Amino acid sequence: MAEQSLRLGFSDDTAHVVLRASPGGEDDLRRLALRFSSCVQRSATTLEVELDDLLANLAALAGWPDKAGVEWAPTLKALVTDSASDAQRVSKRLDPATDDADSVDPPEVPDLLGPDWTGPLTPFQQRDVAKLLSLRHGANFSVPGAGKTRVGLAVFHALRRSQAVERLLVVGPKSSYEAWLEENSECLARPLRMKVLDGRPDPAADSLIVNYERLSRSVGELGQWLSEAPSMLLLDEAHRMKRGAGGVYGAACLALGPLARRRLVLTGTPAPNGARDLESLFGFVWPGYGRRTVVQAVAGGDLAKASKVLRPLFTRTTKKELDLPKMEPKVRWVSMPPRHREVYDALTGQFSARAAGYEADFQSLGGTIAYLLMAATSPALLSVGSTRHEPLEYRVPPLGVPDDSSLFELMKDLPSYEMSPKYAEALHIVAGNAEQGRKTLVWSTFIRSLNTLERMMARFSPAVVHGGTEDREEQIKRFREDDDCKVLLSNPATLGEGISLHHDCHDAVYIDRDFAAGRFLQSLDRIHRLGLPPDTDLSVTVLASEGTIDEVVAQRLDDKLRFMGGILDDPSLRELGDLGEDEPVSGGLNPEDIRALMGHLRGHPA
Repeated sequence: MAEQSLRLGFSDDTAHVVLRASPGGEDDLRRLALRFSSCVQRSATTLEVELDDLLANLAALAGWPDKAGVEWAPTLKALVTDSASDAQRVSKRLDPATDDADSVDPPEVPDLLGPDWTGPLTPFQQRDVAKLLSLRHGANFSVPGAGKTRVGLAVFHALRRSQAVERLLVVGPKSSYEAWLEENSECLARPLRMKVLDGRPDPAADSLIVNYERLSRSVGELGQWLSEAPSMLLLDEAHRMKRGAGGVYGAACLALGPLARRRLVLTGTPAPNGARDLESLFGFVWPGYGRRTVVQAVAGGDLAKASKVLRPLFTRTTKKELDLPKMEPKVRWVSMPPRHREVYDALTGQFSARAAGYEADFQSLGGTIAYLLMAATSPALLSVGSTRHEPLEYRVPPLGVPDDSSLFELMKDLPSYEMSPKYAEALHIVAGNAEQGRKTLVWSTFIRSLNTLERMMARFSPAVVHGGTEDREEQIKRFREDDDCKVLLSNPATLGEGISLHHDCHDAVYIDRDFAAGRFLQSLDRIHRLGLPPDTDLSVTVLASEGTIDEVVAQRLDDKLRFMGGILDDPSLRELGDLGEDEPVSGGLNPEDIRALMGHLRGHPA
């Protein structure tokens, strides 16, 4: 064969590798293609393979007849070399019989950070920094409020002092910007030149911060910025890329990952829907090895064993280590009044007929779930108002129901006849807390529900924050500082991350919940965070309607929290799944959620 009989290089998105054979090598290339499950043959002499697939099956290239003629693009060759080294290093850490002499001990961390590091570290933060420095790449799955931002910055600073990296790219939600900028100023005597991406990347910046929504539009420019100097790529709230290559955020992260010298993920909810989420995160951190490691660990179904296997690859600070007061959410089941029940059952039958045969259509089922969650609170939320988010008008006292009312008219006029029991319970809780001088955080998925509650709770001067709120900071400030403002109304999709309310509020009420376990956990941690005095009295109430989709959601969240608690060896998560009695709405849906939903619908035939 001619020299350079096989050339390998990145595709444009860097998430795939292109293999090009010289003329005459077509038959050998076809045989090689059979070794890769993701292979797409672009021409007789060109293959395209997913990067993860290639790295996991490098041994397949040993079958190429002209080994001396294989040529690697420099960037790909560097990644393959690093990946092989990482695989050996990870295997070493996973072997309990092996003594890893390269491990960093926590007492060494202050020396590694040097005199320019001025931010104090708790013992568990110092432990986490040491473990992450012991790995070439890593994951910090510590609970929200444990100081993952400071740990991530410390890891970068130590690597920068050792000249392993020069630049830091942080990908996170917009709500994380403030924390990164503050930690940069507080922890470093000479802060990094840290810039929030606004236009083209600043070539003089030491660190760039970009949000997930903007990332896909900036992959090319950010890829060049990462490649210009040894860099670290850090994903904050990394569960946002849990769909991996199948999602917009995940695809962008996977495209940038190979261009970074070091990779680190931060999230307190790494597996909100099960092992697939964990596969995506570990696949980003260790291409070609991480995903396979997770699959093998959980294949037997023994979560305790899987946790023991995976534990060397991540660090986690638990709630117990934070010495926080115990939080025991209670579910308060309410009975739907007769007209609510009549309308809900009729709607459920309608959705059952609509959903039949479309179990695989997530978009259609997502709409069904949204309707059912609304109906479990008040079917009137589904009626058309003058605007999409028009609040419901309740009459006090309620009117009598006309005998000739049609079901559609009844749904539209339901607030005139019956009060939503969830709203009534929420109002009762908020009023009781206000009498004691306590503030309450009320969560609901739907803006129309929030607007209805705002009108009902007007005497408590409510603050309201949702996706359409223009003065978000002012509303939050008013809730914190105005003694007359006794309630904050929000939805987990908007306020579930990046804000601390634990100094001002110790009571929370959930009008509804969806299937997104990660979002539920994140929202709980707005009032349960590091710095909360151990003797604080916390109260969290989840309102749920009997005989509705709320029961399905409760069971599925229970299953997900137990899985996550098992895989992370965190009993507090497993306990949280068993509540005591007292991404869009379809976000978080997985096949088990679909089966549970269809079971609920089949119990209400059309």
